[in-house]
Amino acid sequence: MKNTILVVDDEEEIRNLLEIYLLNEGYKVIKASDGEEAIELIENKDIQLVVLDVMMPKMDGMEACKKIREKLNIPIFMLSAKSEDMDKIQGIMTGADDYIIKPFNPLEFTVRIKALLRRAYYFNKVSENDIEDIITIESLKINKSNHRVTVDDNEIQLTAREFDILYLLANNRGQVFSTEDIFLKVWKEQYYQSDNTVMVHISRIRDKIEKYMDGNKLIKTVWGVGYKIEK
Repeated sequence: MKNTILVVDDEEEIRNLLEIYLLNEGYKVIKASDGEEAIELIENKDIQLVVLDVMMPKMDGMEACKKIREKLNIPIFMLSAKSEDMDKIQGIMTGADDYIIKPFNPLEFTVRIKALLRRAYYFNKVSENDIEDIITIESLKINKSNHRVTVDDNEIQLTAREFDILYLLANNRGQVFSTEDIFLKVWKEQYYQSDNTVMVHISRIRDKIEKYMDGNKLIKTVWGVGYKIEK
């Protein structure tokens, strides 16, 4: 079965160009011209990934990303003509899984799309024969089999990369991982020292989980070294 990708951009030329790239890779493509249309399509179509432009009329990409994340945990890949760090950070903070700046290399675009779909497939593939692999830390439960995270009866909605980071730290409790270590293991790409991506993801994980943990700090910062979850 082909994966269906929703391409959302107010520029018809960009939508058509991305459609060509994705069709060439064997994906099915649905297109929308703004965030409102995208939300409507997501509610009525079976979509596995969203490519979402930041600057659009009616509802911009940041707002659309928030609304999509409220409904689904599918990968969201954001596009922007802006290259400032704050735009990148804001995109991640709204729940995006990856981000690329226009103009971009078509090969890099398709490689990143494939990586996001592979990761989503891996974490969402659950069968009756799966062996449950659950990590429990106080009231927190992390289920690797079905990519589910709960604190007591509260289900925590994490993006694929947020889950990867949490599982890495929880599965190696007591071990300190530097920002570079986390980036290399989760993104599997070269780390650039000025990149704040890991810090932003850690902050989002803390915000989502620790509010349910009676003030207990889950992820510890080891200043000048990195991050860890205590044994």
